[in-house]
Amino acid sequence: MPPLSRYMIRMALLHLASGFLAGGLMLAHKAFPYAPWVMRLLPWHIHSLFLGWTVQLAFGVAYWIFPRFALERPGDPRGRAGWAWASLVLLNAGVLSAGLAGAAGWGVGLALGAGLEAMGVLAFVIHLWPRVRPAIIQ
Repeated sequence: MPPLSRYMIRMALLHLASGFLAGGLMLAHKAFPYAPWVMRLLPWHIHSLFLGWTVQLAFGVAYWIFPRFALERPGDPRGRAGWAWASLVLLNAGVLSAGLAGAAGWGVGLALGAGLEAMGVLAFVIHLWPRVRPAIIQ
């Protein structure tokens, strides 16, 4: 498994844990009201689980599994890896900033974080697009 896939999958697992923790705190507050501020964790919960966990896990596995350019590019079998690394940075920065800004009630920060997330997804699409092809080359 390439290092980038390992980083993406490990970050996805961290987002799963933090999103699950935020959801658990909110659920506990609904049963036993203890801290009204905990409901402000909803944006963190959503961004962390949907984009941080689900999308990033899919990206990590896709980077690893999709067909490589073994014959066309012997030195660079997975294509333009810079775009995939940019996706890792942008997606995680977006999840972090959107989650924290949403929890703080800062709408502009939430929008900026969502923009970073969108740029991260676009960067990965740019990276992966040439690799969407049949695995067997005749």
